[in-house]
Amino acid sequence: MKTTVEPLEGNKVKLSIEVDEHEFERSIDAAFRKIAREVRIPGFRPGKAPRRVIEARFGAGAGRAEALRDALPDYYAQAVRDNDVDVIAPPEIDITAGEDTGPVVFDAVVEIRPQLNLVGYQGLRVTVPKPEVTDADVDAQVDRLRGNFGELVRVDRPARDGDNLTVDLGASRDGEAVAGLSSDDFLYELGSGTVLPELDTQLQGAKTGDIVAFDAELPDGTVSLRVLVKDVQEKVLPEPTDEWAAEASEFDTLEELRADLRRRLESVRKVEAMYAWRNGTVEALIELVEAEPPEPLVQAELERRAHDFAHRLESQGVSIVQYLQATGQDEGQVVAGLRAEAVPAVKADLALRAVAEAEGLEPTDEELEAEIGRLAAAYGQRPDQLRANLERAGQMPAVRSDLKKSKALEWLGEHVELVDPDGQPVDRTLLAPEPPSEPETTSEASTDDTGGATETDPTAAPESGEA
Repeated sequence: MKTTVEPLEGNKVKLSIEVDEHEFERSIDAAFRKIAREVRIPGFRPGKAPRRVIEARFGAGAGRAEALRDALPDYYAQAVRDNDVDVIAPPEIDITAGEDTGPVVFDAVVEIRPQLNLVGYQGLRVTVPKPEVTDADVDAQVDRLRGNFGELVRVDRPARDGDNLTVDLGASRDGEAVAGLSSDDFLYELGSGTVLPELDTQLQGAKTGDIVAFDAELPDGTVSLRVLVKDVQEKVLPEPTDEWAAEASEFDTLEELRADLRRRLESVRKVEAMYAWRNGTVEALIELVEAEPPEPLVQAELERRAHDFAHRLESQGVSIVQYLQATGQDEGQVVAGLRAEAVPAVKADLALRAVAEAEGLEPTDEELEAEIGRLAAAYGQRPDQLRANLERAGQMPAVRSDLKKSKALEWLGEHVELVDPDGQPVDRTLLAPEPPSEPETTSEASTDDTGGATETDPTAAPESGEA
């Protein structure tokens, strides 16, 4: 079989494929064997009728026509593999010779994955939260914990944020009570914003015995509210002493409690910064892709996300109809939302491929074997068994491609400029994972694995045309 590849406009190529007569004859033989299995010919068991009998009954061209239908997709697929053509859509095939006799020649015009010329990826800038924990941060955590042990004390002064007010709340519209908003002896923390924004505004400075009336806007219209302030109480926090620390935690002293809170905050800040580092890198990379991605890639990613979405609903025992009713959306709105996620995902995929190509990032044999081992463990197979299945299905290029994209993302992460919200450089060493500590006899350490957060990964565009 001979193949030539000719670039065309519109991100397409034309594969001109020629199959010599001797090679195609084998496909014709296979086609006659298939016909013999599918038809009943008197005097012969199914599949046993010889070719000459079938030719006599159905015509000499029957086998050739069947072979053209069955074998051309295989010849096309072989040409794609042999010439390393990265197709993203089904081909348009035109037989130019050999429909009746002789060598078979056909053209296959197909859209391929574009190769971006990405400019500016070496100078990406990513903003991450400040990883440092200040004394003020620890103080705020101590105050939150003190708040759990606070006592309410009645006060005569005007109400202010943080006070707890006991109120009788009445809501009406056109003289009729509004269900869900009227309540007696309702304890409300001023400034919490848990009922209506207008409630916090109107009750500022109110005193015990005051009656406050005002109108508020709800999604279904305006309501009139009447609030009787029956009591104003201030939350008094306990003094942050060693005695309080021992009562409120497993630590004997306030210093030990503060040290533990600091460690926890540092761990949280580090995880937040790592997520921002990774996601911000991808988002900055996407901004460099100006052209809209090819529709076949977007459609493939959209279908993948729709499948995952339906699977998540199913796992929660919710039908798509129930979801639409609960959210007030229609199917078109859901699809539009998924498409809005699919487009940047495809852009990220193309951009990472471009970085990998530009920087010559290729997985080593050891990295490939490690990835196959990881996948094999996930699917409950032996590594050699999975490799054989991947090779048989032509999926090894997809595995290599995923590794290349991972290496590209790692390369970008090492080269982006990291700054905090104030624009100041961030020391990468502050984000490095902590070395495992020595096991202790009195407690067990636990860690959070944040390296596998694929649910926030916007680079999950599929290898189109690959299972």
